[in-house]
Amino acid sequence: MNYIFQLYIDDMINKKAKFYYYLLEEYIAGIKLFGAEVKSIRKNKVNITDSFCKIINHELYSINIYIEKYQTSNQNTYQYENNRKRKLLLTKHELNRIQKKLKNSELTIIPFKLFFSKTGYAKLKIFIAKGKKIYDKREIIKKRDWLRKKI
Repeated sequence: MNYIFQLYIDDMINKKAKFYYYLLEEYIAGIKLFGAEVKSIRKNKVNITDSFCKIINHELYSINIYIEKYQTSNQNTYQYENNRKRKLLLTKHELNRIQKKLKNSELTIIPFKLFFSKTGYAKLKIFIAKGKKIYDKREIIKKRDWLRKKI
């Protein structure tokens, strides 16, 4: 059972984040979701590669996380949007610390991993990150090519 749970976690990683950003500081936040969205996440119908986080009115929101509509959910209850803003749940202390770090620098908040906690709640691992320059990305590509040729 644990092995199957790990497969779900590995598929919901933002693989582009390490290539485009230096990951500096890690936080784990809860997500405010509808019930049908939780079922879609459990079925791996999620994409977090192009998503980002933004602070709006002293609250942290994840923007552009794609969660596909669950097949058997009731359409009449609400108008479903795949890429809607989803509120992230952090303590005030963590949120204030993030705001201070983002205020005076060129840092951003990147969703890195979407997973379920031991209690069954959906959690999002976010990082405070700094964007890489083009020459940094080229160095990474050169190292990968060199390692492939070496083997």
